[in-house]
Amino acid sequence: MSADEPEQRLLIAFGRESDARLLSSYLKQQGIAVVYQRLTGEHAHGLVLLDPVQRDEAKGLIAAFLDNPRAQKYQQAAWQQGELVKMQTAGTDTPGEWLARARSAPLTSLILILCLLVYGASLLGWFMPLLQWLSFQPVAILLDNQQWWRLLGPAFLHFSALHIIFNLLWWGLLGGQVEKRLGTVNLSIIFLLTAVLSNYGQFIASGPNFGGLSGVVYGLMGFVWWCGWLRPQWGLSLSRPLVGFILVWLVLGYADVLWVSMANTAHTIGLITGCLLAVIYTRVGR
Repeated sequence: MSADEPEQRLLIAFGRESDARLLSSYLKQQGIAVVYQRLTGEHAHGLVLLDPVQRDEAKGLIAAFLDNPRAQKYQQAAWQQGELVKMQTAGTDTPGEWLARARSAPLTSLILILCLLVYGASLLGWFMPLLQWLSFQPVAILLDNQQWWRLLGPAFLHFSALHIIFNLLWWGLLGGQVEKRLGTVNLSIIFLLTAVLSNYGQFIASGPNFGGLSGVVYGLMGFVWWCGWLRPQWGLSLSRPLVGFILVWLVLGYADVLWVSMANTAHTIGLITGCLLAVIYTRVGR
């Protein structure tokens, strides 16, 4: 090996060792052979690619990491590699950094804000008017009254603090990843299809008295899960424990052993829709 060959295979260099170690763990988990190398200069923590054939795949995974380095999957990969990498916590972000992050994922931020506004209004005593205004109606009725927002309306209704916290945490995590990696238009398509189909299925199963973003969240889970399986170079993936969690949670909902009433049909249709969209995207995508 010549003296300059490692430099030719340098994938990326960071100013902080923790960032390099975190990405190194994830790349190794994905089967990309890299080694950490100490460099000189401001960006002194580099990753060197051992197999040049893997360069294109590695670049895709690196792009996803740079979009959202705090994603849980990266720390989880470090744990599986036997490392604990300390990352800067979200609590130290400045208002400017929060604003920049919101602008980088505008649809994710918009849906999150709308859900919070609707929930806040419901706490102020406007729950019943909101329920009447946002509740789902079938197409036969909508053709007459033209209130087409009702196809999406239930996604913005939440009935408890735990309900909205659970949904928005997952929406922020997964929606942000998908929007930054595939763009706002594609996240819009995923949101619209999973919301409409899961709402329609739940309406048929139980009537109009339901709400929550969970049908969309399950759709995103299915989409990210299958994209990670079918096109790992996109950098979208769910770990096996998380996949197991969502499937067990789905089964528990049908078993009716939980302390809350679950919109099981919406969850199932959302999950299936997300998986099917992943198949379509990975077959015709970039």
